[in-house]
Amino acid sequence: MKAQELREMTDEDLEQTLAETSKRLFELRVQAQAERLDAPSEIRRSRRLIARIKTIQTERGQVEAATEAE
Repeated sequence: MKAQELREMTDEDLEQTLAETSKRLFELRVQAQAERLDAPSEIRRSRRLIARIKTIQTERGQVEAATEAE
């Protein structure tokens, strides 16, 4: 999922996507310890998606804080 697609989502959608991706990342890590993964790159993909979501949430928080300060 690209950053532009994430920016178009609502805050609630971002929270839900973050929760789902975090859960998926946990499952991938457990599976990686127990057995061989089909696609090891999926762990990296999930981590990067989580980082993108958190970055967008931080940006939105800063904009809201700046708006409230005025």
